[in-house]
Amino acid sequence: MIRTLVIDDEQPARERLKQLLSAHPDVEVVGEADDGVQAAEQIAALSPDLVLLDIQMPGASGLDVAASLGKPRPSVIFCTAFDQYAVDAFELSALDYLLKPVNRARLASALDRVRSACANAPAGRDRALEQLTQATGMAPTRFLAKRGNRFRVVPANDVVAFIFVEGITHLLTTTEQLSMQPTLASLARRLDDSFFPVSRNAIIRLDAVKEAKPFTDGTGEILLANGQTMPVARRRWRLLLDKLEA
Repeated sequence: MIRTLVIDDEQPARERLKQLLSAHPDVEVVGEADDGVQAAEQIAALSPDLVLLDIQMPGASGLDVAASLGKPRPSVIFCTAFDQYAVDAFELSALDYLLKPVNRARLASALDRVRSACANAPAGRDRALEQLTQATGMAPTRFLAKRGNRFRVVPANDVVAFIFVEGITHLLTTTEQLSMQPTLASLARRLDDSFFPVSRNAIIRLDAVKEAKPFTDGTGEILLANGQTMPVARRRWRLLLDKLEA
């Protein structure tokens, strides 16, 4: 069975998708959600094989949700009424893409691709989704991170740093530390020039740097907006100062 989540902020759209999916005996709808945060929580809780994911949703978009997924990832079929996303989605190797209103034949074709991917190429599916979330041409303006089993939407301007500790990526704000599923390396490929990697295990937001203290050996230390200090390697120190001056 293909355990499936249906994610859309409009109930009629969810009902239509569930009706269309009911014609496929090997597809089981195990849950649904109407916004990005609920979507992330349901995916984490239910570990579905397939997510039918709306792009435009309140709180966090479908692209935000896709970017928040850790491995193993489910297959993803994006569904939207906004056709300007279509070309980008296909060029970025999204598994599949459906324009609303979804028709039976197009959905059946997409499900055939899911069956093939689930059986033969889960690694390729993971790469396709990673390409999508890293190459949209738009740096993320918000991130989905969690505390315990609850997800939160964190605006990019509230981020102080991302750090990688004991195999887990963490998002730091001025008041709290949240966990994230993507690796630090995967996250780094999506960030714009407002972020800077100060080490292999830390990426800081440049505007969150309050002080920069050089040492005689060519390294340095920064004080962040949350009060945390962080060392900066010699080969990154000069570039960091250039970025801060700019």
